[in-house]
Amino acid sequence: MAIVSLNDVTYTYPVTDTPALKNFSLQIEAGEFVAIIGANGAGKSTLCYTIAGFVPHFYKGELTGTVHVAGKETQTSSLSEWVTNVGLVFQNPFNQMSGSKYTVYEELAFGLENLGVPRAEMKQRLERVIEMTNISSLTDRSPYALSGGQQQRVALASILVMEPAVLVLDEPTSQLDPIGSREVFQVIKQMSQEGITVVLAEHKIEWVAEFADRLVALADGELLTSGTPQAVLTDPRLPEHNIVVSNYTTTARAAQAQQLWPAERPLPITLDQAVAGFSKGEMRSAN
Repeated sequence: MAIVSLNDVTYTYPVTDTPALKNFSLQIEAGEFVAIIGANGAGKSTLCYTIAGFVPHFYKGELTGTVHVAGKETQTSSLSEWVTNVGLVFQNPFNQMSGSKYTVYEELAFGLENLGVPRAEMKQRLERVIEMTNISSLTDRSPYALSGGQQQRVALASILVMEPAVLVLDEPTSQLDPIGSREVFQVIKQMSQEGITVVLAEHKIEWVAEFADRLVALADGELLTSGTPQAVLTDPRLPEHNIVVSNYTTTARAAQAQQLWPAERPLPITLDQAVAGFSKGEMRSAN
């Protein structure tokens, strides 16, 4: 049985007339790493908030259809019940800081303290997550004396330490450089391999192509397509909906139009695939 199940979900924010999600259905299996892609305004963040329970409990508005996560239904559960199973990492890490702690270490322990986790287990969890997210040099600093990228790492660590069944991330690498982005994606992938279900909204196509198990493409609040990264990122409908695809795919598609990339050869979505494809020496010169 799917750990995340949305069936015919339509959601409209307060004081608006146009639904942010429309007749949306999605099933996600336990341990799956699913990335959500789409143009700005496509509904990616709203989908994240819906899975995390912030829709409708925090943002209110009108929600129809059903949302089940880890055996609970959102409209019959409270937000406090919901967050015991689902962790949400916001796009802006500043919004995730409690404002009540003086050091990063205390900030990371805040949620565990509220749950009454035994001290020995708390220390073990903290040490593991600090190492995984590579923030040991930050633990004695104030959360508000960090750069945006450093705050984003701390925000991610503060959720990972809670060990949620489902981890929802809304563009968690938006303030990170390529090296930092790769490190964060590696951490997220590791958590997925250890059994945590990951739902990630992200614009950085090259990273989701490499790390995600499945991609879900949104367009105007509706499901456009879902499948493997290879299948989704080579779907010719994506550019029509202003969904960014990798430069490797765009270049190979242009080469294909000039008969420089065989029609039967799959289009690349990563650098390695593009290099391998263009190095095969089987392309025909255009007439």
